[in-house]
Amino acid sequence: MRRRLTRQQRTTFLLASGLSTAGSFAGLTAKGWLLMHGSSNPLLLALHFALLTLPTLVVSGPAGVLTDRLGSERVLVRAQWGLFAAAVLGAIAIPISTGATQAALLLLSTLGIGTASAYELTARNKYVALLVETPEQLGPYLTSFSVIFNVGKLVGPPLGGLLLAATGPTLALALDAATYLLPISTLLWLMAPHSEREQRSQRGEAASLATAWRECGPGLRHVLVFTAVACLVGFFHPGLAPLMASRLLGPSPQELGVFTSVVAAGSICGGVLLQRRANLLGERPGLLLGLATLVTGVAQVGLALPWSPQWGLAMAFLIGAGTACLLAGTNLLIQVHAPQRLRGRMAGLGQIAFLGGGGLSGLMAAGLTLQAGFSACFALLGSLGAALGVWQLLQRRRLRLEARFTVG
Repeated sequence: MRRRLTRQQRTTFLLASGLSTAGSFAGLTAKGWLLMHGSSNPLLLALHFALLTLPTLVVSGPAGVLTDRLGSERVLVRAQWGLFAAAVLGAIAIPISTGATQAALLLLSTLGIGTASAYELTARNKYVALLVETPEQLGPYLTSFSVIFNVGKLVGPPLGGLLLAATGPTLALALDAATYLLPISTLLWLMAPHSEREQRSQRGEAASLATAWRECGPGLRHVLVFTAVACLVGFFHPGLAPLMASRLLGPSPQELGVFTSVVAAGSICGGVLLQRRANLLGERPGLLLGLATLVTGVAQVGLALPWSPQWGLAMAFLIGAGTACLLAGTNLLIQVHAPQRLRGRMAGLGQIAFLGGGGLSGLMAAGLTLQAGFSACFALLGSLGAALGVWQLLQRRRLRLEARFTVG
């Protein structure tokens, strides 16, 4: 009976997270289109994505420490309320402001979402281990969140585009805010995790981020460093998605929705592949991270070629698949192979690696686009990413992470 109840909880929490994600991407699509429509400046678009991701460089470390000290459930609930408040700010910015003031409020809303998301993702990664019965269930369940996240990314942008075209941006941003209430109500009233299994840290040096870095082992340290470098080189497409869609398909919000949905479809396929091979690939970080980085880099080089829109969408699909495997794969590796008492801080270090690197990557790519043009930027950064993936496959293909820790 307990096992059946836990399985239902896992499904319920996963679905609530997916619905919230769909609303979030509807809101982000609306904000991106508004900023693009108002300025046509790629740096402003990159700043929008950077404000969503760069807070992780400052916040994820303290979020991991707090999660390991206070407990994942308490931090997770508080983070969801923070996400709701920040999304409400974006919704009310439309009717109460215009021009530069409206843009500033939208960016402030995104900054709030990025900050709260760092706490939410860190706490959730540790929390899901309290919903599984055996260590073998943890990897597939963790990667299920990548799949459901990308399903939301597939559904959300066209929904946001349709709402923009039919009713304007206010409804899209209001939907974003409302969907955060779903995981909040689920956590407060429907979940009964194995809280007794959670291992917490005490105050002091033993609870620090530096201690987690030292104690996680050389294999996981390599995973974090490689992911940070790979994201710095190749994880810039979310910030430039409106510009990429405008170049390939056209400037309308519906076409932006189509482009981001194709990227999401690739992410779903990559996530499903990773989920089905989670236990196998989770032991071979060199193969997993090298292939993901290589596919992403080659696709970015392909996107630089002046061919048809269909070709561009095919490359966007591969970019989605490669980056999904890179990010979800990193999360899989550092959670499954880290001791339970370190998992909050390891989740924080993982976010610093891929979201912090991605935010800087977007700003760098925007600057290169302004200086050298769209095609030159994608060709240069894609080539660097492909070379990095080949190096990882050649140098680290034999690296294995054999040790497994219990879920509790």
